[in-house]
This record gives sequence, C-alpha cells and structure tokens, in this order.
Amino acid sequence: MFDTASIAHEVDKATWKREEPKLRQALLAAQFKVLDEKKFPVLVLIGGVEGAGKGETVNLLHEWMDPRHIMTHAFGPPSEDERERPPMWRFWERLPPKGRTGIFFGAWHSEPIVARALGQIGQAEVDQRVGAVNRFEKMLTDEGVLLVKFWFHLTKKQQRRRLEALASDKHTRWRVGDDEWKGLKRYDAFFEASEHFVRSTSTGWAPWYVVSGAEPRYRSLTVGKTLLAAIEDRLADGAARTSAGNAPPLLPTIDGRNVIRALDLTRKLSDARYERQLEKWQGRLNLLSRDAKFKRVSVVCVFEGNDAAGKGGAIRRVTAAVDARFIRPIPIAAPSDEERAQPYLWRFWHHLPRHGRIAIFDRSWYGRVLVERVEGYASEAAWMRAYQEIIDFEDQLLASGSVLAKFWLAISKAEQLKRFKHREATPFKRFKITADDWRNRKKWDAYERAVCDMVDRTSSVVAPWTLVEANDKNFARVKVLKTLVRAIEQRFDTL
Repeated sequence: MFDTASIAHEVDKATWKREEPKLRQALLAAQFKVLDEKKFPVLVLIGGVEGAGKGETVNLLHEWMDPRHIMTHAFGPPSEDERERPPMWRFWERLPPKGRTGIFFGAWHSEPIVARALGQIGQAEVDQRVGAVNRFEKMLTDEGVLLVKFWFHLTKKQQRRRLEALASDKHTRWRVGDDEWKGLKRYDAFFEASEHFVRSTSTGWAPWYVVSGAEPRYRSLTVGKTLLAAIEDRLADGAARTSAGNAPPLLPTIDGRNVIRALDLTRKLSDARYERQLEKWQGRLNLLSRDAKFKRVSVVCVFEGNDAAGKGGAIRRVTAAVDARFIRPIPIAAPSDEERAQPYLWRFWHHLPRHGRIAIFDRSWYGRVLVERVEGYASEAAWMRAYQEIIDFEDQLLASGSVLAKFWLAISKAEQLKRFKHREATPFKRFKITADDWRNRKKWDAYERAVCDMVDRTSSVVAPWTLVEANDKNFARVKVLKTLVRAIEQRFDTL
C-alpha cells in the first residue's frame, strides 16, 4: 500500500498556478453546499509519518475553505478527564454535526500503531483493535458521516531529509524536537506497524488514501482533489446509504412463550418488609458511593420498561440513597435538532459519567430497537444494525471499568390499564398519561416481540438484562436496588 506513495511525484509551478485557484473555488463551493443542505457531516482523518506535511496540508485546507465551519482537533495523550471515561469518548465528543467539516489529527488509529511499534501490545491485540476500528467506522458511515482518511507517507530517507530541512530553517526548526528524531530512529518499527494497521483498516466504506508527502504542491493538490471528489460524490448521491449488513434473522417465538411471559408478575413484598428492605439496600448503596474505591469507577444504569411500569419510582429510590452531587438522572425523549445532526449514539456518549459518578438513563440507546422499531421511526436496516452497535458501545463501557446495570420493568397488560385509569383520575398524575401511552398500548404485542429480541441479542454474562417483575412496586424497587448494589460490589472486588 505504501509502495506507490514512495515515488517522488512533482508538480511544477505553472501547473500549481493553474490548478490551485480552480480547486480552491470548487472546495469552497462544495463546503457551502454541504453546510446549506445539512444532510451529512464531513470528517477528515489525518495520519502518517512525522514531517510528511500533515500540518501544512491542514493549514492549506483552512485557507482554501471557510475555517469558521471547520472543526479541527489534535489528539495527543488523553487528559485526566478523558482517562476517566471510555477511550472513544473524546472522539465522540468532537464529532462534527451535519453540515460541518471536522479534521482529526491522530484519531483512534494512532494509539494502537504507537503501542505496537513500541512493543507494548502484541499482534493479537492489534487485530482486536483493527476489528473495533472497522466496526466503529462502519457505524459512522452507516449513520451518514462522509469519512475521508489520509495517510501521509515518506520513506526513511525522505523523512530524514525533511527533518533536516525543517531543522536548518530558523522559521521551522521549532517543529523538530527530540520526539521527531527519536521517531526517525524507530522508523522501521513504525513502518511495519503502520502498514499492517492501515491495510487492515482500509475498507470499502472507509478507505485510506495514501499520499506521498515528499513534494508539497503534489501533496496539496492530491489531498484537495480527493476531498473534493468525495464531497461532490456524496452530494450527488444524497444522504448516507445504509444496509442491514450480515445481521442474523430474529428468533421466532415458540408456542407463544418468551422471556417476558415467563416472568412471575405475582411476586410481592409486604409494606412492612418493604420498609426494612428499602432501608437496608439504600444504606448499602450509600456506603458504596462513599467508599474510596468508588472514585475509581463510574456507574451507568439503564431503565426501560412498559409505560406506567414504575421506572420513575424505582429511579427515585436509587437517587435518594446517594449524594445528589454524584448522581445524575438523564431523561431521554425525542432527539433534539442538535442530536439529530449527529450519529445515533452520540447523545448517550455525551452523557457518560466520569469516575465517582452515577448516570441513570430513563430510557436509553435501546430506543432504536424498541420504540423506533415498532413505530417505524427507524428503517429495518437501521434498527437491525443497532444491535451490534449497542454491543460495541457497552463493551467499551465495561472495558473502561464502568458498572453497567440494565433494567427492564415489566407489568401485565391488565395492570397497565389499571394504572392508566388511576393516573387519569388523579389530578396531580394526569400529566403522566398521554395519547401516546394509549396508542402504544394498542401495539402491546409488537413491543413485547421487540423486547424479547432486544434481551436475546444484547444480554450477556458481562452485560445482562435484569428483568424486573413490576406489578408490585415494592418488589420492583427492592430488586432494582439489590441488583445495583451487588453489581457495584462485584466491581469493587476486582479493584
């Protein structure tokens, strides 16, 4: 892959003077059409050999295009705040919205290449990272992101000459320090690690464009024309295309039996026992939240369930046990304009807690495979694809040390009707019942099927769903507290 980029290409001054103004004008026009239509974002990844002209090329793009609508980020070692969240959090936080252009220096590809070149990780881990990167980039492109990846290459000889030229010029010598010279000494190891990673992550949906960095005019025109062609292609083709991929078929139900109907919804807890159990488990949760180990973990709770199943009451029993400074309920409703301008999971990444904090999602990322599926807000391709995206997302939460507790609160159809009527008859509860609730009730069977598919596809040993029998609110609230406490204690045991 790097062989052709090793060839010394040149562009003479006459060609540059002829081509540069036309390219500049076309790029600016394309940028403003993307901005006006707001159908997709453009994300440019910049990687490659030190001294290959990455910075100069990005500066030129800022000159050729309107920099007010370009979001450029350079990623070095993560900050303290970033280290307390999953590694991909900092990239999600900086994704450009629809209509905007983002430029990432040293994105998710950099760390595994450096770690492999320095011998910090083996080939097996590299291959795992490759798989994760390919799935992430597939998700981005499926969600509509125009992802354009440039790898700037120099031979070892070309890199040495480039660094020497920069170091000899008083205006550019500041750009060459000890790290750059050390990088030259490690060229061979970095070359091997880079070539394998770039080859393995150059896919049909997100290919790498390998550019020779030896000659500035050739480098600049190549990048500019490639980016322009990609943008014009997408503008002509419309918004992002999606596909269902290779998702397996949904499992059929047999004899009408499923995980929801198998629950014993008659389970109850007397008021007297409830008060004792509530005090016990809230007290244990409070002690855990004040333990020194709690500062080394974060907790993410997901609450889903039937309408009127008691999610709000269960959440309040959790929040009542913890200092309000360290716990945050996050109600999820229809996405805002800002959220619709980003990939689906962005708004959930945006709310992930740092260490020593608890985030409680009242509804969650599972909306895509539940309400959006049943109501037709998401295409079949989109919600089928979402299962794997959710699994990858939760794997990253767990790998970063987070505690993940997922609750489905289930009630019977008869109990739901009883609660709906009670809400309508109680003045201070009428706001809780809407026309949507009655409409959703008519699709009870479709929602039940969606829940069963969700549990089957996304419940695992490390990220299980806790199905909560919620016809009796006392029983449901204690089960939620007990499950959460035990999940945190289990995590503490590993520290």
